Amino acid sequence: MQLPRPIQTYFTARAPQDGDALAAAFAPDAIVYDEGHDHRGPQAIRAWWLAAKAKYRHHAQPIDVTDTAGKTVVRATVTGDFPGSPAVLTFTFGLAGDHITDLEIG
Repeated sequence: MQLPRPIQTYFTARAPQDGDALAAAFAPDAIVYDEGHDHRGPQAIRAWWLAAKAKYRHHAQPIDVTDTAGKTVVRATVTGDFPGSPAVLTFTFGLAGDHITDLEIG
């Protein structure tokens, strides 16, 4: 399965050492929607990602990818320290050039 480079970075980054690389994959005005909260801008997204990694110690393994309505939709098996693990979640990415502009996790 071939993922666009910024999405590949999202799924392969390891906390905490890859926090800066993860942040660099996002556009300056990017937004992430997760668990009912919005995280805006690369530094806020980096902080959210590091906090989530520390709390849930999760890993997401992509299982398929489709392009729908201008978005790249990745289904991934997520394992970690949370109720219902493992779970299949959907990651809907917006891309512009070589950056993620938006991400919704559900």
